Amino acid sequence: MTSAAHPARVAGLASQAAVREKRKDEWLGLFADNARVEDPIGVSPYDPAGQGHFGRDAIAAFWDKAIAPSEIDFRWTDSFACGDEAAFTGTIRSARGEVAVEVDLVATYRVNGEGKIVALRAFWELEPARTTPLG
Repeated sequence: MTSAAHPARVAGLASQAAVREKRKDEWLGLFADNARVEDPIGVSPYDPAGQGHFGRDAIAAFWDKAIAPSEIDFRWTDSFACGDEAAFTGTIRSARGEVAVEVDLVATYRVNGEGKIVALRAFWELEPARTTPLG
């Protein structure tokens, strides 16, 4: 990864660290009031309407449903920053209960002039996910 000081890359890495370390308040503080989270983009079990999670309350509810119950790790192969956005490519691993799920993805972060995240979008598909029993 290059240009580590790029504001969108900084925000993306801070978001990932807060998720990994289960720091909800810190994670929420990275977002602008009018932010939208789409993870994954489109219809999903966490977003049946496929509209994303808009605003702090909806983003906090997404944390409670999708992030809080899981141990999450990111394994990035690369990132690209341009304009007010950064894209990370790699794999995410989510362990919950007796199963771990790994999926390849592209995650993008767009920030405003204050470096707050205004859009987090994750491109991934459930069908090619790899599952591993735990324990």
